[in-house]
Amino acid sequence: MATAALRPLPELGAESLAAWRAGGGRLVDLLAEARELGPVAGFRLGERRIVLVTGAEEVQQVLAKDPDTYVKHGHRAKALLGDGLLCASGEPWRRQRKLLQPQFTGRGIRTYEPQIRAAVAGAAARWRAAAQTGEVREIDADLRYFSLEVIWRSLTAHPLDPATHERLISAGDSLARIPAFAPATGEAAVDFAEANERADLAAAHAIALAGQAEEPALLQVLLRAAAELPDYTERLVRDELMTLVVAGYETTATTLGWLFLLLDAHPEQRAWALAAGPAGSAERAAAIRALIDETLRLYPVAWLMPRHAAEAGVLAGHPVEAGTTLLVCPYLTHRDPELWPDPEEFRPQRFTDAGRRPVQGAYYPFGLGPRACLGAQFAVREMALLLEELLPAHRVEIRDAPAGTGYAITVHPDGPVRAVLHAENP
Repeated sequence: MATAALRPLPELGAESLAAWRAGGGRLVDLLAEARELGPVAGFRLGERRIVLVTGAEEVQQVLAKDPDTYVKHGHRAKALLGDGLLCASGEPWRRQRKLLQPQFTGRGIRTYEPQIRAAVAGAAARWRAAAQTGEVREIDADLRYFSLEVIWRSLTAHPLDPATHERLISAGDSLARIPAFAPATGEAAVDFAEANERADLAAAHAIALAGQAEEPALLQVLLRAAAELPDYTERLVRDELMTLVVAGYETTATTLGWLFLLLDAHPEQRAWALAAGPAGSAERAAAIRALIDETLRLYPVAWLMPRHAAEAGVLAGHPVEAGTTLLVCPYLTHRDPELWPDPEEFRPQRFTDAGRRPVQGAYYPFGLGPRACLGAQFAVREMALLLEELLPAHRVEIRDAPAGTGYAITVHPDGPVRAVLHAENP
């Protein structure tokens, strides 16, 4: 496109930025205002030039078509996750992803499905016991335990033990405090010293367990690489392990927490899914998958995906200078009324065969393109297996729902989710 044909980028003015700061300075509020300017919009925070990207076509361009122009530029979790896949870039990232990718295909996931089902059985037993007593239970803690046990069992072929659970939850809590993007300079960094110490102990324990496992264990893939490939040092094995654990379990647990909150507010959608077909049927499986997909639309795994313009580019006819920070925001794309009719409504039927399918770039809860989440299929499969077990067996009555929403690396309920579990006949 000729330079003369380019149009200036629409930008928030100084008055809008001043009002945002006066109102508390929540980044999500600033981005929501910027989105009203169009599919790409700009603003400045101090010396930083920011471009917000929410349009479907532009999202597709940044994440999938031009990933070498708009690159992932470091990661705020690197202090804990080191050189694991989430934080790696360039050729090391390509090698690491190539090694792990076969484990997260449909065939690879089937290898670990017995471990997922064992974790499902444990979660179901805990809920049955809680339903008998009528206790008010923090189901978000239950869901974190489940998702953590899934990945731990898949890595080691052993059940999660209490000491390891405590260590990994502590490390995960440190990660959860990291903002998705720091809008202001001088923001206090998270101290990862204690989290790293606990993570190192958990990693050493995992390696010992996987080495003696008689069943397939995902960590064995990394240990073989360490024995055969010079790039796979002991430290890299630890970093990959912690990336798979800490970055994986919290996102899955948070999605499940949102889903149960949504079903409490919309009990007719639980009834719809269970009425779609009998247990084990393709129809019920499709309806449960639609519940997951719609939850991920409203609360995507990563609500904000920063990128760095390594060179000058063009988005929607607007110039993007080299060095610009781009904020791709699935949270806002998924709530765009031009892409999603009645976007604030929880309507899982959007994702059934009879519903309206999203256009490319309109739905990307796990990202798009080469940096899309490697574990997306794995996460959806573990959620589906858990819901196929728990949804027909229990009605979840939320007694204490968080009043707000937190926007850190994940978009999460800002507080515990307390509920009473009522047993029902499957």
